[in-house]
Amino acid sequence: MTIRTARPNRAQHFQPRLYCLKKLESILLEMQDTKSGVKGTEQKLNITTIPHVIAGNDTIAWISNQMKTTTEEAQAFGTMLVAYGYIYPLQNHKKLVMCNDSSLYRFQTPYFWPTQKWVPDDSDYAIYLAKRNIRKKGVLEPYEQAHYNHLHEWLNHKWDFIVMQAAEQYKAGKERKKPDRVVFDCQERAYWMVNRPPRCAHSAMDCGPERLIDPNTDEKTTFDIYRRKNMFYQQAIMRSKVKSSVSLGALVKYITTYKNHDPFLASCLPSNPWQTDHDAYWTLNMRRVEVPTKMRVERWSFSLFELLSDLRGRDDFKIFLKKEFSGENLAFWEAAEELKWGTSSSMSTKAETIFKTFLAPGAPRWINIDGRTMGLTVKGLEHPHRYVLEAAQTHVFLLMKKDTFFRYLKSPTYKDIQKKALNPEPHNFSPANLEQNALNRSPGIHPIILWQQEEEEKAKAAAASAPVDVKAMMSKIDRKK
Repeated sequence: MTIRTARPNRAQHFQPRLYCLKKLESILLEMQDTKSGVKGTEQKLNITTIPHVIAGNDTIAWISNQMKTTTEEAQAFGTMLVAYGYIYPLQNHKKLVMCNDSSLYRFQTPYFWPTQKWVPDDSDYAIYLAKRNIRKKGVLEPYEQAHYNHLHEWLNHKWDFIVMQAAEQYKAGKERKKPDRVVFDCQERAYWMVNRPPRCAHSAMDCGPERLIDPNTDEKTTFDIYRRKNMFYQQAIMRSKVKSSVSLGALVKYITTYKNHDPFLASCLPSNPWQTDHDAYWTLNMRRVEVPTKMRVERWSFSLFELLSDLRGRDDFKIFLKKEFSGENLAFWEAAEELKWGTSSSMSTKAETIFKTFLAPGAPRWINIDGRTMGLTVKGLEHPHRYVLEAAQTHVFLLMKKDTFFRYLKSPTYKDIQKKALNPEPHNFSPANLEQNALNRSPGIHPIILWQQEEEEKAKAAAASAPVDVKAMMSKIDRKK
């Protein structure tokens, strides 16, 4: 019989993280070294003396000294050790963080380390809760009581066996010395706090798709979630499949197309400014340069997305559309982009302007889209947001991609810019020149300082262009006299 667990089984996900956990354990062994590790002392917890207790500030100071790092980073690393259960707190067992104060901690026994891959089984957790229920005489923590009731329901067929095991373990524990009994109880409680944390709480053991994103959300599965899952699986089944040979062919075609435009695979023309300190490459490839380079013009022909991503190419495309008397599609696409990336304060005004210009009946630059998309867009504009025009923008983009873009590539506009495009000659710099450039290189001005200088210049220009108040100037002169 398969027993469903209250939380996902995390032990099966340890394999990708084993190497990182091994590195943590090697550092933990150094921390436990009697000579060079963190100094442990005996401390009284209530009325019981607990051996080998370490303080939070001593642990953070040791990590900071050994790793040559700041106190904040050392505290974050200590918190990670506590979150994975390698160190556990003695005073506040629910707070799985490393505090930089005199809070008391102990090293967890290697039996409970995550790399042991001991599966936190429901039966073991039920025995632990039943044992605590016996010890606390029915008074458990609220989250433990919820887990106890859940397990009692699911493991009802063997609950007598679980209670018998818990009673035997409780009797065996009473025969130990009190310090040993308290230490073992703390170790066991720390292990289950990491592997069975309170409901809707983050855990270092969560990973993959089952990781909790929002700890405040309810985990109940509603009818709507099942409906959405069903829709997703239906769409996945209906989605067209592509043979591996076709996908590999498309990948090879993409690499062949872009290999000369990849700065890692092809050299920059005329030279790499980061190596030669020559800014000709940046000057030739400015955003709205008058005459672009051949490589840049060639990239426009790859796809409509490449053409519209380059402002210089977009300007050239506008000239072609103006001759074709069909510039409203590109104008609408640009307006949708401006709405998507603009400020929130101007969103309503921009949405109203777009509706009056492109979508309203009798609009001056009305666009031709299908009725369903038009209806959804107009309805969404009643409560505008950044992506309210996404469907209409995609429709217009596909129209331009299927028809206008290919006509542009065959037009005299694109052929003329191909003829005028520059093909810069490569600069020849010897290794001695490159070395000399590196020696003469000076650090640039910080962007914040440049911004401050620009703001000061703007303020001075605004003050100089402001009208002069003659009465105020005369009053200042009289005061000086």
